[in-house]
Amino acid sequence: MKIGILGCGLMGGKLGVLFARAGHEVMFSYSRRQAKLDDLVRRGGATARSGTPAQAVAEAAVILLAVHWSRLDDVLAQAGNLDGKTVVTCCVPLSDDDSALVVGHSDSGAEQIARKLPGARVAAAFQTTPSEVFAEVFAARERAVKASCVYCSDDPEAGRAAAQLLEIIGFEPVDAGALRNARYTEPFALLTAQLAYGTGNGPEWAYRFGRFDTLVG
Repeated sequence: MKIGILGCGLMGGKLGVLFARAGHEVMFSYSRRQAKLDDLVRRGGATARSGTPAQAVAEAAVILLAVHWSRLDDVLAQAGNLDGKTVVTCCVPLSDDDSALVVGHSDSGAEQIARKLPGARVAAAFQTTPSEVFAEVFAARERAVKASCVYCSDDPEAGRAAAQLLEIIGFEPVDAGALRNARYTEPFALLTAQLAYGTGNGPEWAYRFGRFDTLVG
């Protein structure tokens, strides 16, 4: 799969490296420092490259949108036309200091992104798990019991792409339904962040959802 990464912070950088290590073609883009892009390419290996946001969009089958909410309009402007593209967003609509949601209750960041990209297929995934645990989930991806991660979308193709990206990392994808359900998953992301960064127990938190009979055997 050809994957374009728009945004190379904690989420985009770590996921992109793991996608590349799994053998997928990855193009990293949108960083203030070329040195950071170069480092991600080095860590990703032979299937990783860097480029501009427009190049990442043009060449990708799936685009991972992974920027801070304050940078959303800027990266989309640099990305160019996304009509017909499949976009998986892991953005959470946070305030500048990351302390609170700036969208919620009657709308979601994912829905706002879909409205900004009316010609694209949009799904939301990855927001509900701290980035610090991605490498551990990836290392355990062959185990029978996996950590869960929810995703949602109004478009079946985008939903399948989100599920596939989650599976590459090693998660068990959990279909949370329509994109409007990001109104619930985005606040849940703040709960997992509080567990990861506010409890003193370290950030390597994950969760598992399932019917009770499947959880207890």
